[in-house]
Parts: sequence; structure tokens; C-alpha cells
Amino acid sequence: MSIPFSSETITSTANPRVRQAAGLREADARRASGLTLVDGRRELSRAVAAGVTVDEVFVAADQPLDDCRPWLTDLAGRGTRITRLAERPFEKVAFGSRNEGVVGVVRFAALPLSTAAFQPDRPLLVIEGVEKPGNLGAILRTADAAGLGVIVCDGRTDPANPAVIRASLGTVFTVPLATTSLAELLPWLRAAGRRVVAATPEGQKLWHVARLAGPTAILLGSEAHGISPRWQQAAADGTLTFETIRLPMRGAADSLNLSATAAALAYEALRQEEAPA
Repeated sequence: MSIPFSSETITSTANPRVRQAAGLREADARRASGLTLVDGRRELSRAVAAGVTVDEVFVAADQPLDDCRPWLTDLAGRGTRITRLAERPFEKVAFGSRNEGVVGVVRFAALPLSTAAFQPDRPLLVIEGVEKPGNLGAILRTADAAGLGVIVCDGRTDPANPAVIRASLGTVFTVPLATTSLAELLPWLRAAGRRVVAATPEGQKLWHVARLAGPTAILLGSEAHGISPRWQQAAADGTLTFETIRLPMRGAADSLNLSATAAALAYEALRQEEAPA
């Protein structure tokens, strides 16, 4: 079974397509083009299954093709350009030393809040000001496992970041997901009738006492600064139904990692949903 590769193996790191692809590690280039990079066959397969357009797949010249030949042939049949890269240009586009011999250029960006679809009677995670791609990727994996949607509010990293895609194992393509600003999110939550339950180190209730199931927005703030003061202001003026919760801390640290907190709360919400009435 042959694969319709480009006629030549690209050997130069100065090749325009290689340079453009490598530039997609930067947020400005992703926003301008609507493209991003996906490292790894598993992640690319999840993108394809979700209906994401794969413009091009770069394959390392030394990559054995026996296992991936049918998969690459299927992609080529969908209109994807398959291109071989020599070692140096492939290293330029791949994710450090963790590459798997294939990198895809795909058309993907998270939906705006106005067009995203969430189950109205189920909880979702609201992540405000997230900075670390690894945390956002891990939260998306948790959301996928628990069947929850995710809203990224004023994020300092975007869901189309290749590092987020990698850390999420490609679940970024399957989880109900939106990005927004706090100014847009506050009236949306009110109109949707969602209670906001915010995790803070000084939360008024323990995490398992609060009602997390149902139409709840489980709010987590940034790694460095927590949640914005505007949430408390919105609660004070009656814009939102708002309460704070905490997870007990028995050691020297005063808070858990953002993704660990999200996992604990997501599964508590799931436990409450499945608990006998």
C-alpha cells in the first residue's frame, strides 16, 4: 500500500512550510492563521474523529511506516498533505524530545461562549486566568473523564496551544469547551441560571458539603492569583448566586495544584449526581 507523500523529503529548516509550522508554537501565529500543531498519532486521531481539518502531517524520515501506513493513507484520502521531514526540520516542528514521529497542522480554535453548547442541567468547570498549559491540559482530561464541559475565562494560555493539546491527550477536541472574558461570562451565567461555587483557600464550606451537581459552575482561579474580585462584587450586588468552598489542607502548603483541585471537585460533582436520592 503506497502513501501519496510529497515527492521529496524536506531537509532544510528554512523551508517555508517548516518555518510556518514551527511558528505555530506562538499564540500570535495561531490566532492569525487559525492553525495549530498536534504532536502524536493518538492526539491527531482524536482530532480527526472530532471532525477537525488536518491540513498537513509531517512524518519523520526515519519513522517506520508499517503500523501507521493505513492511517496515513486514510488521512491522505481526506485531503491531508503528507510530507517527510529529515531529522533537523522535524525537530524544529516537533514537541522537544517527546515526539512520536508525526506532527500535524490542524485548523482548530476553541469556540466562543456564544456558540458553545453545554448540558444545561449538569455542572461545568470554569477556569479563570489559567497560565500553565500542563494544568489546562490535565483539567481537560479530567473533564473528559467526568463528562463535564469547560469554560476558559481570560486564560493566559489558549486551548489551541500545542502543549495543552499534548497534555490533554487530544481530549481538547472532544470536551464541550469555550473561551470567553469575565465581562461576557457573568451575564451568561446569570441568564443560564447557574450557581457559582468557587474553590478558594478560605472557602466558607468544605468541598463535599456544597451542592456541586446540577446547573453549577465550579470556579477555579489562576495558579498565582486565584479568582478575580469581580466575582465577589457580582455576588454582593445580586448578579450571581455565589458561594465559596475549600479543600482541607493538613500540611505546609495552603492550596492544591489547580488541576488536582479540578479533579477532586469534578468527581465530587459526579458522585453527587450518581448518589441515591
